[in-house]
Amino acid sequence: MPDCGPLGTLQQMAGGYCVSRCLHAVVELGVADAIGEQPVDTGTLAEAVGANRDALGRVLRLLAAHGVFALDHGRYSHTPASRQLREDHPQSMRALVRMFGLPLFWDAYGVFGHSVRTGRPSIELLQPDGLWNWFARNPEAAGIFDAAMVAKASGQVDAVLAAYDFNRFGLVGDIGGGRGHLLRAVLEACPGAKGILFDLPHVIAGVAPASRMECRSGDFFVDALPSCDAYLLMEVLHDWDDDHALVLLKAIRRGAPPGATLLLIEALIPTEPGPDFAHMLDIHMLTLVGGRQRTSDDYAYLLRNAGFGQSRTLDTGGGVSIMEAIAC
Repeated sequence: MPDCGPLGTLQQMAGGYCVSRCLHAVVELGVADAIGEQPVDTGTLAEAVGANRDALGRVLRLLAAHGVFALDHGRYSHTPASRQLREDHPQSMRALVRMFGLPLFWDAYGVFGHSVRTGRPSIELLQPDGLWNWFARNPEAAGIFDAAMVAKASGQVDAVLAAYDFNRFGLVGDIGGGRGHLLRAVLEACPGAKGILFDLPHVIAGVAPASRMECRSGDFFVDALPSCDAYLLMEVLHDWDDDHALVLLKAIRRGAPPGATLLLIEALIPTEPGPDFAHMLDIHMLTLVGGRQRTSDDYAYLLRNAGFGQSRTLDTGGGVSIMEAIAC
């Protein structure tokens, strides 16, 4: 964002949500998939995706000003960011953008004042039984969410595997691991290991079988968790407030034999000032699920109180850190 003084800063922030909505709209239309290797004019794009030519041109002009698509003499081509909006891109982020554009997410921000006044997720005004139960009732939205999590994790998983050696573990439990993208990668990298994927029944029902990976369905707040050499907890604790996070960590500790390793994988709130996506993600957690992003000290406090001794923290360089803890 250019330095344009206090007024410009406020204008950009106060009205900037239109950029997000433009991005959501072009992703739903599949505009990125309609652009190949050659620049395309607005009329051709509008006809291909079923949009109004003038409106689409104005939307793309705004996005191009933010580095999504490139504009040259009325024709649009790809930038690295817009290429990742294509369905066929190996690191496609189309599902992630669609997730942030879900109507329920936007409706929750429409009543965001509730979160600021009460500290509670504003989504509870729209869905009193919470986001996860809403996903269970809305399989299409749940599919978008699951695909978004896989897309988001694609780069993160590579960074996690590069930063940590999993070869010493015989049985690895992935708690709340969704479709098992991280666990599958760990097992592929460690041919001698086996894994247990644990998640809610409607999530496990959609998981494809994999060699050496057992799927178990249940509620980690209610059901007993398996005994494993190591546990993966990737971007799960940030979905919950401290009380629920502690309950989950204690449940893992009850299932874990002494000396078992717990690997918390999360985006940490930085100690340095300045913009960071973790700050933004923290507000999404507040609004949508009542969770929070945390500092490394916050996690150390939770781990101690759950019966784990924290041994080290590794920055993967992929937007998340690995906090290693040992069951006391």
